[in-house]
Amino acid sequence: MGNHMEDMVICQSAYGAVRAPRAAVRRGPFLCENGSVDALLRAEGLTKHYGPTIALDSVDFEVGEGITGLLGPNGAGKSTAMRLFLGLAAPTSGRALVMGSEAHQSPEVRGRLGYMPEHDCLPASVSAAELLGHMARVSGLPATEARTRAADALRHVGLHEERYRAVGEYSTGMKQRVKLAQALVHDPALILLDEPTAGLDPEGRDEMLDLIRRVGTDFGISALISTHLVGDVERACDGILVIEGGRVTEQGAVRRFTRETMTMMIEVEERRDELVAALAGRGIASAPDGRGTVVVEDARGDALDAIRDALVASGAPLRRLAPARAQISDIFRDPPRGGAPPAEAGGGEG
Repeated sequence: MGNHMEDMVICQSAYGAVRAPRAAVRRGPFLCENGSVDALLRAEGLTKHYGPTIALDSVDFEVGEGITGLLGPNGAGKSTAMRLFLGLAAPTSGRALVMGSEAHQSPEVRGRLGYMPEHDCLPASVSAAELLGHMARVSGLPATEARTRAADALRHVGLHEERYRAVGEYSTGMKQRVKLAQALVHDPALILLDEPTAGLDPEGRDEMLDLIRRVGTDFGISALISTHLVGDVERACDGILVIEGGRVTEQGAVRRFTRETMTMMIEVEERRDELVAALAGRGIASAPDGRGTVVVEDARGDALDAIRDALVASGAPLRRLAPARAQISDIFRDPPRGGAPPAEAGGGEG
Protein backbone atom coordinates (compact mmCIF):
# COMPACT_ATOMS: atom_id res chain seq x y z
CA MET A 1 0.00 0.00 0.00
CA GLY A 2 2.93 2.35 -0.50
CA ASN A 3 5.10 4.30 1.91
CA HIS A 4 2.35 6.04 3.85
CA MET A 5 0.79 3.18 5.78
CA GLU A 6 0.62 5.16 9.02
CA ASP A 7 -1.54 7.85 7.46
CA MET A 8 -3.75 5.27 5.77
CA VAL A 9 -4.22 3.51 9.12
CA ILE A 10 -5.44 6.84 10.50
CA CYS A 11 -8.08 6.95 7.76
CA GLN A 12 -9.13 3.38 8.44
CA SER A 13 -9.16 3.68 12.21
CA ALA A 14 -11.57 6.60 11.92
CA TYR A 15 -14.13 4.18 10.51
CA GLY A 16 -13.74 1.33 12.96
CA ALA A 17 -14.46 -2.26 12.01
CA VAL A 18 -18.21 -1.81 11.74
CA ARG A 19 -20.53 -0.75 9.02
CA ALA A 20 -21.84 2.80 9.27
CA PRO A 21 -25.65 2.97 9.48
CA ARG A 22 -27.02 4.50 6.29
CA ALA A 23 -29.66 6.62 8.03
CA ALA A 24 -27.45 8.09 10.74
CA VAL A 25 -28.56 11.72 10.42
CA ARG A 26 -29.96 12.45 7.03
CA ARG A 27 -33.60 11.88 8.00
CA GLY A 28 -33.52 14.57 10.68
CA PRO A 29 -31.79 15.33 13.99
CA PHE A 30 -29.54 12.57 15.33
CA LEU A 31 -31.03 10.49 18.12
CA CYS A 32 -28.71 9.29 20.86
CA GLU A 33 -29.00 5.83 22.35
CA ASN A 34 -31.18 7.26 25.11
CA GLY A 35 -33.56 8.77 22.52
CA SER A 36 -32.57 12.42 22.99
CA VAL A 37 -31.62 14.74 20.15
CA ASP A 38 -27.94 15.59 20.19
CA ALA A 39 -25.33 17.51 18.24
CA LEU A 40 -23.13 15.55 15.87
CA LEU A 41 -20.01 16.69 17.73
CA ARG A 42 -19.78 18.27 21.17
CA ALA A 43 -16.74 19.47 23.08
CA GLU A 44 -17.25 19.79 26.82
CA GLY A 45 -14.32 21.39 28.63
CA LEU A 46 -12.12 19.68 26.06
CA THR A 47 -8.44 19.99 26.94
CA LYS A 48 -5.35 18.40 25.40
CA HIS A 49 -1.79 18.80 26.67
CA TYR A 50 1.35 17.62 24.93
CA GLY A 51 3.78 17.80 27.81
CA PRO A 52 3.96 21.46 28.84
CA THR A 53 2.22 22.61 25.67
CA ILE A 54 -1.52 23.28 25.80
CA ALA A 55 -3.00 22.44 22.40
CA LEU A 56 -6.63 22.84 23.48
CA ASP A 57 -7.59 24.77 26.59
CA SER A 58 -10.97 23.75 28.03
CA VAL A 59 -13.06 24.47 24.91
CA ASP A 60 -16.83 24.09 24.61
CA PHE A 61 -18.65 23.97 21.30
CA GLU A 62 -21.14 22.00 19.24
CA VAL A 63 -21.23 20.99 15.58
CA GLY A 64 -24.65 20.33 14.13
CA GLU A 65 -25.93 19.33 10.72
CA GLY A 66 -24.72 21.20 7.66
CA ILE A 67 -21.21 22.32 6.79
CA THR A 68 -19.15 23.91 9.54
CA GLY A 69 -15.80 25.61 9.10
CA LEU A 70 -13.16 25.08 11.79
CA LEU A 71 -11.10 28.19 11.12
CA GLY A 72 -7.82 29.32 12.61
CA PRO A 73 -4.13 29.86 11.92
CA ASN A 74 -1.64 27.01 11.82
CA GLY A 75 -0.94 25.80 15.34
CA ALA A 76 -4.29 26.98 16.69
CA GLY A 77 -5.51 23.53 17.75
CA LYS A 78 -7.68 22.53 14.78
CA SER A 79 -5.97 19.23 13.97
CA THR A 80 -5.81 18.29 17.64
CA ALA A 81 -9.58 18.78 17.89
CA MET A 82 -10.10 16.54 14.87
CA ARG A 83 -7.84 13.82 16.28
CA LEU A 84 -9.80 13.84 19.52
CA PHE A 85 -13.15 13.48 17.74
CA LEU A 86 -11.72 10.72 15.56
CA GLY A 87 -10.70 8.82 18.67
CA LEU A 88 -7.04 8.88 17.66
CA ALA A 89 -6.07 10.48 20.98
CA ALA A 90 -7.68 10.75 24.40
CA PRO A 91 -8.32 14.18 25.93
CA THR A 92 -6.29 15.29 28.92
CA SER A 93 -9.58 16.38 30.46
CA GLY A 94 -13.09 17.11 29.29
CA ARG A 95 -15.02 15.15 26.69
CA ALA A 96 -15.10 14.84 22.90
CA LEU A 97 -18.57 13.48 22.12
CA VAL A 98 -19.52 12.07 18.73
CA MET A 99 -23.30 11.80 18.48
CA GLY A 100 -23.54 11.56 22.23
CA SER A 101 -20.77 9.00 22.82
CA GLU A 102 -17.16 9.40 23.92
CA ALA A 103 -15.12 9.31 20.71
CA HIS A 104 -12.09 7.41 21.97
CA GLN A 105 -14.24 4.78 23.71
CA SER A 106 -16.73 4.01 20.91
CA PRO A 107 -15.57 2.28 17.70
CA GLU A 108 -19.21 1.98 16.65
CA VAL A 109 -19.84 5.72 16.63
CA ARG A 110 -16.48 6.34 14.93
CA GLY A 111 -17.80 4.16 12.13
CA ARG A 112 -20.25 6.96 11.36
CA LEU A 113 -17.41 9.37 10.57
CA GLY A 114 -15.40 9.86 7.41
CA TYR A 115 -11.98 11.48 7.42
CA MET A 116 -10.01 13.28 4.71
CA PRO A 117 -6.42 13.86 5.87
CA GLU A 118 -4.42 16.89 4.86
CA HIS A 119 -1.22 15.13 3.85
CA ASP A 120 -0.62 13.09 0.71
CA CYS A 121 -1.02 9.60 2.16
CA LEU A 122 -2.37 7.72 -0.86
CA PRO A 123 -0.58 4.57 -2.04
CA ALA A 124 0.87 5.28 -5.48
CA SER A 125 0.76 1.79 -6.97
CA VAL A 126 -2.94 0.94 -6.62
CA SER A 127 -5.91 2.26 -8.54
CA ALA A 128 -8.51 4.54 -7.01
CA ALA A 129 -11.14 1.83 -7.46
CA GLU A 130 -8.99 -0.71 -5.61
CA LEU A 131 -8.22 1.72 -2.80
CA LEU A 132 -11.84 2.74 -2.25
CA GLY A 133 -13.00 -0.86 -2.43
CA HIS A 134 -10.50 -1.70 0.29
CA MET A 135 -11.63 1.23 2.45
CA ALA A 136 -15.26 0.19 2.05
CA ARG A 137 -14.38 -3.37 3.13
CA VAL A 138 -12.55 -1.99 6.16
CA SER A 139 -15.78 -0.26 7.18
CA GLY A 140 -17.61 -3.59 7.11
CA LEU A 141 -19.29 -3.63 3.70
CA PRO A 142 -19.42 -6.96 1.81
CA ALA A 143 -17.22 -7.22 -1.29
CA THR A 144 -19.93 -6.69 -3.92
CA GLU A 145 -21.43 -3.68 -2.21
CA ALA A 146 -17.95 -2.29 -1.50
CA ARG A 147 -17.16 -2.26 -5.23
CA THR A 148 -20.48 -0.59 -6.01
CA ARG A 149 -20.01 2.05 -3.36
CA ALA A 150 -16.45 2.70 -4.53
CA ALA A 151 -17.67 3.30 -8.08
CA ASP A 152 -20.45 5.59 -6.83
CA ALA A 153 -18.09 7.67 -4.72
CA LEU A 154 -15.59 8.07 -7.55
CA ARG A 155 -18.40 9.05 -9.91
CA HIS A 156 -19.51 11.74 -7.47
CA VAL A 157 -16.04 13.32 -7.35
CA GLY A 158 -15.62 13.17 -11.14
CA LEU A 159 -13.12 10.31 -11.34
CA HIS A 160 -15.30 7.53 -12.73
CA GLU A 161 -13.44 7.42 -16.05
CA GLU A 162 -10.06 7.47 -14.30
CA ARG A 163 -10.86 4.98 -11.56
CA TYR A 164 -8.58 2.19 -12.82
CA ARG A 165 -5.47 4.36 -13.18
CA ALA A 166 -2.76 4.11 -10.53
CA VAL A 167 -3.14 6.89 -7.96
CA GLY A 168 0.52 7.80 -8.42
CA GLU A 169 -0.33 9.04 -11.92
CA TYR A 170 -2.94 11.48 -10.65
CA SER A 171 -2.56 15.25 -10.40
CA THR A 172 -2.79 16.98 -7.02
CA GLY A 173 -6.41 17.89 -7.66
CA MET A 174 -7.31 14.30 -8.55
CA LYS A 175 -5.60 13.00 -5.41
CA GLN A 176 -7.61 15.43 -3.30
CA ARG A 177 -10.76 14.06 -4.93
CA VAL A 178 -9.71 10.50 -4.13
CA LYS A 179 -9.22 11.48 -0.49
CA LEU A 180 -12.70 13.00 -0.42
CA ALA A 181 -14.17 9.91 -2.08
CA GLN A 182 -12.60 7.52 0.46
CA ALA A 183 -14.09 9.64 3.26
CA LEU A 184 -17.54 9.12 1.72
CA VAL A 185 -17.40 5.52 0.55
CA HIS A 186 -18.95 3.96 3.68
CA ASP A 187 -21.84 6.48 3.79
CA PRO A 188 -20.93 8.31 7.02
CA ALA A 189 -23.14 10.72 8.89
CA LEU A 190 -20.36 13.31 9.14
CA ILE A 191 -17.06 13.84 7.33
CA LEU A 192 -14.05 15.59 8.86
CA LEU A 193 -11.98 17.32 6.19
CA ASP A 194 -8.50 18.57 7.07
CA GLU A 195 -7.46 21.39 4.68
CA PRO A 196 -9.37 19.89 1.71
CA THR A 197 -8.20 22.61 -0.73
CA ALA A 198 -4.50 22.32 0.15
CA GLY A 199 -2.28 22.57 -2.93
CA LEU A 200 -5.11 23.44 -5.32
CA ASP A 201 -5.21 26.35 -7.74
CA PRO A 202 -8.21 28.76 -7.59
CA GLU A 203 -10.24 26.72 -10.08
CA GLY A 204 -9.47 23.50 -8.25
CA ARG A 205 -10.42 25.10 -4.92
CA ASP A 206 -13.79 26.18 -6.30
CA GLU A 207 -14.44 22.69 -7.69
CA MET A 208 -13.53 21.00 -4.40
CA LEU A 209 -15.76 23.34 -2.38
CA ASP A 210 -18.61 22.72 -4.84
CA LEU A 211 -18.15 18.97 -4.32
CA ILE A 212 -18.29 19.40 -0.56
CA ARG A 213 -21.49 21.44 -0.84
CA ARG A 214 -22.98 18.71 -3.03
CA VAL A 215 -22.11 16.09 -0.41
CA GLY A 216 -24.56 17.91 1.82
CA THR A 217 -27.27 18.64 -0.73
CA ASP A 218 -27.14 15.33 -2.63
CA PHE A 219 -26.40 12.88 0.19
CA GLY A 220 -27.38 14.73 3.38
CA ILE A 221 -23.90 14.19 4.85
CA SER A 222 -22.66 16.93 7.17
CA ALA A 223 -19.06 18.16 7.17
CA LEU A 224 -16.52 19.79 9.44
CA ILE A 225 -13.83 21.58 7.40
CA SER A 226 -10.56 22.46 9.11
CA THR A 227 -8.91 25.35 7.25
CA HIS A 228 -6.87 28.51 7.67
CA LEU A 229 -8.46 30.03 4.54
CA VAL A 230 -11.25 32.49 5.26
CA GLY A 231 -12.45 32.30 1.65
CA ASP A 232 -13.13 28.56 1.95
CA VAL A 233 -15.42 29.16 4.92
CA GLU A 234 -17.26 32.04 3.24
CA ARG A 235 -17.66 29.99 0.07
CA ALA A 236 -18.80 26.65 1.47
CA CYS A 237 -19.86 26.76 5.11
CA ASP A 238 -23.09 27.32 6.99
CA GLY A 239 -21.47 27.69 10.40
CA ILE A 240 -18.08 28.68 11.75
CA LEU A 241 -15.88 27.87 14.75
CA VAL A 242 -12.79 30.03 15.21
CA ILE A 243 -9.92 28.59 17.24
CA GLU A 244 -6.94 30.68 18.26
CA GLY A 245 -4.33 29.68 20.81
CA GLY A 246 -6.19 26.52 21.72
CA ARG A 247 -9.39 28.40 22.57
CA VAL A 248 -12.66 29.02 20.77
CA THR A 249 -12.87 32.76 20.15
CA GLU A 250 -15.96 32.92 17.93
CA GLN A 251 -18.72 30.58 16.82
CA GLY A 252 -22.05 30.90 15.05
CA ALA A 253 -23.69 31.03 11.64
CA VAL A 254 -21.53 32.36 8.81
CA ARG A 255 -24.22 34.88 7.95
CA ARG A 256 -23.73 36.43 11.38
CA PHE A 257 -20.18 37.40 10.40
CA THR A 258 -21.01 38.50 6.84
CA ARG A 259 -24.10 40.59 7.50
CA GLU A 260 -24.66 44.02 6.02
CA THR A 261 -23.15 46.96 7.93
CA MET A 262 -24.18 50.60 8.27
CA THR A 263 -21.35 51.63 5.92
CA MET A 264 -22.67 52.72 2.51
CA MET A 265 -20.55 52.27 -0.63
CA ILE A 266 -21.33 54.78 -3.40
CA GLU A 267 -19.66 53.91 -6.69
CA VAL A 268 -19.78 56.69 -9.29
CA GLU A 269 -18.22 57.04 -12.71
CA GLU A 270 -16.85 60.56 -12.14
CA ARG A 271 -17.24 63.79 -10.08
CA ARG A 272 -16.32 62.08 -6.81
CA ASP A 273 -14.96 65.28 -5.25
CA GLU A 274 -18.18 67.07 -6.10
CA LEU A 275 -20.15 64.24 -4.47
CA VAL A 276 -18.04 64.41 -1.29
CA ALA A 277 -18.63 68.18 -1.11
CA ALA A 278 -22.36 67.77 -1.69
CA LEU A 279 -22.56 65.17 1.07
CA ALA A 280 -20.62 67.42 3.44
CA GLY A 281 -23.05 70.23 2.72
CA ARG A 282 -25.81 67.97 3.99
CA GLY A 283 -23.93 66.97 7.14
CA ILE A 284 -22.75 63.58 5.83
CA ALA A 285 -19.06 62.76 6.31
CA SER A 286 -17.57 60.68 3.49
CA ALA A 287 -14.28 59.92 1.77
CA PRO A 288 -13.12 58.31 -1.50
CA ASP A 289 -11.54 54.88 -1.00
CA GLY A 290 -9.11 55.24 -3.91
CA ARG A 291 -10.95 52.70 -6.07
CA GLY A 292 -13.73 54.83 -7.46
CA THR A 293 -16.03 54.50 -4.46
CA VAL A 294 -17.16 57.12 -1.97
CA VAL A 295 -17.62 55.65 1.52
CA VAL A 296 -20.15 56.86 4.08
CA GLU A 297 -19.25 55.20 7.37
CA ASP A 298 -22.51 55.61 9.29
CA ALA A 299 -25.54 55.77 7.00
CA ARG A 300 -28.31 55.95 9.59
CA GLY A 301 -31.62 57.76 9.81
CA ASP A 302 -32.13 60.18 6.93
CA ALA A 303 -28.67 59.53 5.47
CA LEU A 304 -30.05 57.70 2.43
CA ASP A 305 -32.23 60.67 1.52
CA ALA A 306 -29.22 62.96 1.90
CA ILE A 307 -27.10 60.66 -0.30
CA ARG A 308 -29.79 60.70 -2.97
CA ASP A 309 -29.98 64.49 -2.93
CA ALA A 310 -26.18 64.81 -2.98
CA LEU A 311 -25.95 62.56 -6.03
CA VAL A 312 -28.45 64.76 -7.86
CA ALA A 313 -26.76 68.01 -6.78
CA SER A 314 -23.25 66.83 -7.68
CA GLY A 315 -24.21 65.40 -11.06
CA ALA A 316 -22.12 62.30 -10.30
CA PRO A 317 -23.29 59.36 -12.48
CA LEU A 318 -24.20 56.55 -10.07
CA ARG A 319 -22.88 53.09 -10.89
CA ARG A 320 -23.70 51.25 -7.66
CA LEU A 321 -25.07 52.05 -4.20
CA ALA A 322 -24.97 49.29 -1.60
CA PRO A 323 -24.17 48.68 2.06
CA ALA A 324 -20.79 47.13 2.80
CA ARG A 325 -20.81 43.62 4.23
CA ALA A 326 -18.78 42.47 7.19
CA GLN A 327 -16.13 39.86 6.45
CA ILE A 328 -14.99 36.86 8.44
CA SER A 329 -11.44 38.19 8.21
CA ASP A 330 -12.56 41.06 10.48
CA ILE A 331 -12.51 38.54 13.34
CA PHE A 332 -8.72 38.40 13.19
CA ARG A 333 -8.12 42.16 13.31
CA ASP A 334 -8.30 42.11 17.11
CA PRO A 335 -5.81 40.12 19.20
CA PRO A 336 -7.10 36.65 20.14
CA ARG A 337 -8.69 36.32 23.54
CA GLY A 338 -6.42 34.85 26.14
CA GLY A 339 -3.12 36.09 24.69
CA ALA A 340 -0.79 34.80 22.02
CA PRO A 341 -1.37 31.25 20.77
CA PRO A 342 1.08 28.62 21.94
CA ALA A 343 2.94 26.43 19.46
CA GLU A 344 1.06 23.20 18.99
CA ALA A 345 2.79 19.89 19.51
CA GLY A 346 2.69 17.02 17.11
CA GLY A 347 4.65 18.22 14.09
CA GLY A 348 2.97 21.54 13.37
CA GLU A 349 -0.63 20.43 13.51
CA GLY A 350 -3.19 23.12 12.84
